[in-house]
This record gives sequence, structure tokens and C-alpha cells, in this order.
Amino acid sequence: MNRIFGTSGSKKLKPTLQDAINSTDTRIASIEVNVKKLDGELMRYREQMSKLRNGPGKKAIEQRALRVLRQKKMYEGQLDQLAQQTYNMESAAIATENLRNTMATVEAMKVANTEIRKQYGKIDIDKIESMHYDMEDLLEQANEIQESLGRSYTVPDELDEADLEAELDALQLEEEEEGPSYLADLNKVPDFVDGPPLELDEPAHKEAIKTIG
Repeated sequence: MNRIFGTSGSKKLKPTLQDAINSTDTRIASIEVNVKKLDGELMRYREQMSKLRNGPGKKAIEQRALRVLRQKKMYEGQLDQLAQQTYNMESAAIATENLRNTMATVEAMKVANTEIRKQYGKIDIDKIESMHYDMEDLLEQANEIQESLGRSYTVPDELDEADLEAELDALQLEEEEEGPSYLADLNKVPDFVDGPPLELDEPAHKEAIKTIG
């Protein structure tokens, strides 16, 4: 039946809130153009009345000016109504957008909450605590091993100043019994040398070498 009578099965899309706002803005722009045109007519009538004396001619121009003024007031009333409608629709659009964002945020939080519950369900707190205690035991054993490896075998644990003084006295006694060592100071002149070596002049030194040769 629909095909016979040519009825279309598709439905027209309903205008959105933004479409309504755009349409209202277009109407406002058109009315503002008319208001400006009426302002121009009123200015022209005012100039004409300023040049005329009181009489029938001036009265006729005043009547025309009054009609234009009434028409202008009507347009201005429409502008106020359309401006209020635009404000209401924009407020509704903002509220709708905020609600849409809120719903999207809530949905995302639900998904995240479900995922977090799944992940935490795989974690065993008791195993984590046991692993923590095992780590503490291992660290304690490692410290004991380091202390054992760093133990000294040559130096006694307890030494006092009396032991140190006795050791120094023993070293001094050994040095006195052995006598002085000339190797300790290579720059020191031995006792059997009467004086420092003599410095020979360069010509005399060469002459002595020739004589020996």
C-alpha cells in the first residue's frame, strides 16, 4: 500500500538543539537589518520635520514617523524574545553537553573499577608478606656473610696504648743493637769521610784524564 500511494518509509531527522539555535540566530540577524533600515527612515523624517513649520505637511510626516517607530518597537520586542530563547537553548545545550560528559566519565570509571578489581583479584597479600619476610632473611644473611669476610686475622681485636708503647720500645731497642743504617738516608755522609768531596775545575779535570791515559 505504501508503494502504491508513494509513501516513503524513511523518517525525517528531528532538528537538534544546535539547529534551533542556528535558526534563531539567523532570524535575529534578519530583524536587526530591518531595525537599522527603520532607523534610517526615522532620521530622514526628523530632518524633514526640522525644516517645516507646524502645519498639515509636518503633521503628515509625524504620522509616518510614528508608524515607523511602532514598527521598530515591534521588531525590538521580537529581538528581545529571540535573544531570550537563544539564551535558554544555549543553557540547555551546555547542560546537555555536561550531562553527556558526566555519563561518559561515569562509564569510564565503571570500566576502570571492573578492571582494577580483576587485577587486584590476582594478587595474594599473604604471598607478598611472605616474600617480604624472605627478603629480610636474605638481607640479614648477606650482612652476616659480609661481616664474616671482612674479619681481620692478623690484628687482635683488643689493643691498648700500653701494647703500642711496648712495641715501639722493642723496635727502638732493635735499631740500637743493629747500629745505624746508611741505606736509611742516602744523602747522609758516612762518619769516616772527613769532608765533602772536592769539585774539580773543568780544564784541570780534562788534563788529569789525559795524564792518566
